[in-house]
Amino acid sequence: MQTNRSRALTLAIAAALGTSVFLGGCSDAPSTDASSNTTNQTATSETITAAPIAAATESTRLAAFFQKSFDDDVANSPVWQSYLGIKDDYDKWDDMSDAAAQAEIDNITLLIAQAKQFDTSQLNAQEQLSLEIYQQDIQRQLANDAFRHHTYVMHQFRAAHTFVPSFLINIHSISELSDADAYIQRLHGVKSMFNQVIDQLRIREKLGVYPPKWAYDQMIQASHNVISGTPFTESATDSTIYADFTQKITALGLSNAEQASYMSKLNTALTKSVQPAYEKLIAELMKQRLLSPEGDGVWRLPEGDKWYQNRLEWFTTTTLNAEEVHQIGIENVERIHTDMRGIMQQVNFTGTLPEFFEFMRTDPQFYYPDSEQGREDYMADAKAYIDTMEAKIPEYFGLTPEARMVVKRVEAFREKSAGKAFYQSPAIDGSRPGIYYANLYDMSAMPTYQMEALAYHEGIPGHHMQRAITQELKGIPDFQKYASFTAYTEGWGLYTEELGKDMGFYQDPYSDFGRLAMELWRACRLVVDTGLHAKRWSREEAIEYLVDNTPNARYDAVKAIERYIAMPGQATAYMIGKLKIMGLRDKARTTLGDKFDIRGFHDEVLKDGPVPLSLLESKIDAWIAQQQ
Repeated sequence: MQTNRSRALTLAIAAALGTSVFLGGCSDAPSTDASSNTTNQTATSETITAAPIAAATESTRLAAFFQKSFDDDVANSPVWQSYLGIKDDYDKWDDMSDAAAQAEIDNITLLIAQAKQFDTSQLNAQEQLSLEIYQQDIQRQLANDAFRHHTYVMHQFRAAHTFVPSFLINIHSISELSDADAYIQRLHGVKSMFNQVIDQLRIREKLGVYPPKWAYDQMIQASHNVISGTPFTESATDSTIYADFTQKITALGLSNAEQASYMSKLNTALTKSVQPAYEKLIAELMKQRLLSPEGDGVWRLPEGDKWYQNRLEWFTTTTLNAEEVHQIGIENVERIHTDMRGIMQQVNFTGTLPEFFEFMRTDPQFYYPDSEQGREDYMADAKAYIDTMEAKIPEYFGLTPEARMVVKRVEAFREKSAGKAFYQSPAIDGSRPGIYYANLYDMSAMPTYQMEALAYHEGIPGHHMQRAITQELKGIPDFQKYASFTAYTEGWGLYTEELGKDMGFYQDPYSDFGRLAMELWRACRLVVDTGLHAKRWSREEAIEYLVDNTPNARYDAVKAIERYIAMPGQATAYMIGKLKIMGLRDKARTTLGDKFDIRGFHDEVLKDGPVPLSLLESKIDAWIAQQQ
């Protein structure tokens, strides 16, 4: 079950997946538990029923209901507050306990009943859409509760062990001394947070729910990385957290005495709280590694087939089953292979498609040097693609974001386990830009021919436009700006890769091949994700499928398959969402003919924030009727 609090933590540790998070529940305001330094987030039915929403009209009642739900959720998630630029609970982490999860379910049950009490005949179309989004999301949250303990509380791709440093580095800013004090308190709070993580690991141990054995090795190594360097070990290199705090506190321009005082507090927090917490977590992971059963997919877990169907429905917002998704993948792999053979003819390549893949994998002309200069050149060229695209955006979009975007390398401490590229939303108050992260750990996994499509997907007009525009929308409830519908969000990102071709980009046929290669990757995901989790493919079988059917490097294939194993169903959302958006655009263009306006279509897709695919279709149908 992905509860509000666990989803707030997911938001923090999952910037790579490109999903915003809607927190749909309603809870008490937080109070501090001094013994654990976490937020006491237990909610009761009396809390909600004791404060009925009173308003003059149905519209104002609904607005008050939405706002109260959103405000309560923000108040109950210190992590999410920080993402929003709010510092009310700047020294705390979220509650990951089972008690908090159960309180969440109790609240959702009440919210479902409350949401049904509104008279939709008295609401306008925008309000009816918002209510439908709200109801669908909390209903599916409730459906997830049957599988509350199936989700891996830790896996190698992202979890608490890497969340702590990445959150502190990227989200916890220090602009005054109180922020530094809060940073220190959060370090002390790592111990209680990790105790909750260990409790969740042990609950799953009793149920027989474990990630595969090989995933533990990566989690253990990443954990050791965090507690390596000053002050944890004798080293000429500062640990990641130590270096971050030092840089931030130095920027305040304190006196030597004040600086020394804070560095002393930092050393204490790291050696007395953070290091023991990580060592205890590592010991638990080493123990569980020995217990994990053989195999890779969720079929090896209790009721794994039912959980996988739940995951497919959650991520695609459809009722497609594993076999249907598998077949859609096979059909699209064949389609894209055909288009790639056309590129082979353009560049006068003689040979088979697998031979062309090998050429694209290995020819040095397609790769930056595996050096610091090569990495700097990659970053400069990625930014240039964004800048060129940005200049043409007004021709295809009416809605554009005010928030700026930057391109940044994935930090060294997490680049080995992190994804190839991902996006982090800007702060709603404008204090932090949107960030397109490129993982340059292995330059052989970042070919030049994929740079263009990757920049469009993660940056502009992909995730940055969609998510920044959503945050800046006026006239919709706050909750709607943070809704989580992966097929919509990632479908949009993949759609914009092809949109770039419609806009006149990909002039180099090799770059156009890169666009097809990235779409092919998403089509193959449908095949391998269902293969792993429903057809009992092994990790090795799935890796070989990607190597045989795509031009990507083997390292790329290995990391991708390990991600799909850790996050069942998530990878299917991209292609399913993209196909839906393309289908709706084709329908609109065919129906409207000369009346079709690409700017209007894009604005209609984006103007209400993330929605399930069924609601997106309803929106576009209504827009078509309006244009007629």
